[in-house]
Amino acid sequence: MRRGLGGGLTLAVLGALVATPPPTPPLAEVTGTYVWRHHAPRFGGLSAIELEPDALGFIVVSDSAAFFSGRFTRGADGEVVGATVGEAVLPVSWHGTPLQDWMDDAEGLAFAPDGGIYVSYESWDRIVHYGPGGRGWKDEAGPDEFAAFPANQGIEALAVDAAGRVLAIPEVPPHGGDTPVYRVSGKKARVIFTLRHDRDWSSTGADIGPDGRLYLLERGFWPFLGFASRVRRITLDHDRVAADVVIWQSEPGHHDNLEGIAAWQDAAGGLRLTMVSDDNFLPVQKTEIVDLRMTE
Repeated sequence: MRRGLGGGLTLAVLGALVATPPPTPPLAEVTGTYVWRHHAPRFGGLSAIELEPDALGFIVVSDSAAFFSGRFTRGADGEVVGATVGEAVLPVSWHGTPLQDWMDDAEGLAFAPDGGIYVSYESWDRIVHYGPGGRGWKDEAGPDEFAAFPANQGIEALAVDAAGRVLAIPEVPPHGGDTPVYRVSGKKARVIFTLRHDRDWSSTGADIGPDGRLYLLERGFWPFLGFASRVRRITLDHDRVAADVVIWQSEPGHHDNLEGIAAWQDAAGGLRLTMVSDDNFLPVQKTEIVDLRMTE
């Protein structure tokens, strides 16, 4: 009986994977992986990452709402091989007081045009504008449109386009169907386009690349096998999706729970992607950095 049940589960899992096949051939390749160990309070549970133009300076945000900034060391192929990390920066509310537990589930991160950062939070769904490095509260928005999000499935990914406009993407579509992409302006949000939603995948991170395209990181999870990740490259024509291509997909269990993504350009003009995982502060998981290079 156990063997038969296991076989059934295996077939079901394989069927799910076949339903969302990886690109053949992939349009991006892994240049390196790095297990990031940093023994400091609140480090871990990394949900998002942003890179300076040199791809060495970074800021990450944790599920604990702490920000960590520092510098990466990269190897000959552009892959992360080490990191120097500064002290944790703990964000404050509009009252200037530390965030309470029920309001500190940070998920998305994007550089703001003024040098500060935007951060999206779940549980109490909102986007907050902080100063550089996460220091100092500037403003925040909790549009009415965000009230429809299921619990713990709010705005997971943030990106800022060349015009400085904030794009916000929820983990799953709040009403089924396709995934809405919101443009957030002041206290208001409106859907400017939608993205195809495949039921086995949920949005976890996004960034606008140097090429002006939107890169969306998605996660899948299969019991007994683990997490899988994939990256979609979305070409926009104003507010219309002109092309949407899966450029890379991992096998279940090959990488940890990748949640954050940052796009950058190397010295040769090639496009690179750096991703970071959320270990959920669990000893059975790890904080992992995965670097990709576009091959197309």
